[in-house]
Amino acid sequence: MYWNSEVLKENFDGKFFGHSLHCQSETISTNDDAFSLGIAGVPEGTVVIADSQIAGKGRCQRSWHSPPGLNIYTSLILRPQIESFNASGIPIMAGVAVAEVLDIYCPGQIELKWPNDVMINNKKVCGILSVAKMNGGKVDFIVLGIGINVNIKYNQFPEEIRNIATSLAMESGREIDRQELIISLYENLEKWYKQQLQKGFSPIKQKWIALTTMIGQMVQVKFGKESIKGKAVDLDDEGSLILLSEDNKEIKVSAGDATIIR
Repeated sequence: MYWNSEVLKENFDGKFFGHSLHCQSETISTNDDAFSLGIAGVPEGTVVIADSQIAGKGRCQRSWHSPPGLNIYTSLILRPQIESFNASGIPIMAGVAVAEVLDIYCPGQIELKWPNDVMINNKKVCGILSVAKMNGGKVDFIVLGIGINVNIKYNQFPEEIRNIATSLAMESGREIDRQELIISLYENLEKWYKQQLQKGFSPIKQKWIALTTMIGQMVQVKFGKESIKGKAVDLDDEGSLILLSEDNKEIKVSAGDATIIR
C-alpha cells in the first residue's frame, strides 16, 4: 500500500506538525528535500514523506535501506528559538517520542540506545538523523529525519544488516497500518517538542533514562577511528552521554556510536 496523501493531508490539517505536507512516491532523501525547503524558508512543522528513497541517509554517513511500500521515511523542519548548544537535545526528544509510539505495537519491548536509535531485542527498528543549520550561534532550522522499519521482512533487508535490524511486523507478528502509525508519530512528536520548548530537557532526560538499558553498563563509544570505554552513568542537560572511566574520571561524549560491552 502506498501513501494516501489526501488522508494524510486531512489528518494533518490545522496541526502544528504536517500543516504543510510534501508527500512523494520516491525521492533521493527526505532529509535532503527538507533541508532544501528549510533554506527556501518554509514554516516550522513542514513535513516530507516518501514511499521510497534512492539514497536514504543514516547516521555516521551510513545509508538507510528504503524499499517502497513497507516502511516510514520522513523528515520534519523545526525552527526552535534556541542556542546552537541546545540543539543536541532535539534528536534525543525525537527518540523518546518515537519509542512511546512504537511501544503501542510492541509493549514493553522498546529500548533507546544513545544517542537516538530505537531498538527491539537489541536490533534497530528506527534511526533518527538530525541536521542543523546554524546562524551566528543560534539555530536557523533543524531537519529531523526518521526512518522506521514497519512491514519489512527478514529476507527483504540487505544481508549485511539482517542480524542487526528488525521491523515492527517481525516483532509483533502482524502487518502494521503505516498511515495510522505516521499520524500517531507526528502527534506524539508535537507533544514532546512543545514540552521541550516549555519545560526544557529534564522531562525528556527522565523518560530517556527510563527507556534505556545503557545506564549503569559498560559501554564503548566509537567516533571515526577512535573509541572510548567507560560506565554510562547519566545524560547531561544537553543530551551528552556521561561516562565514568576506569580511573573514575567523568567523560562527556556528545557524538558517536555507543554499544553496551557484553
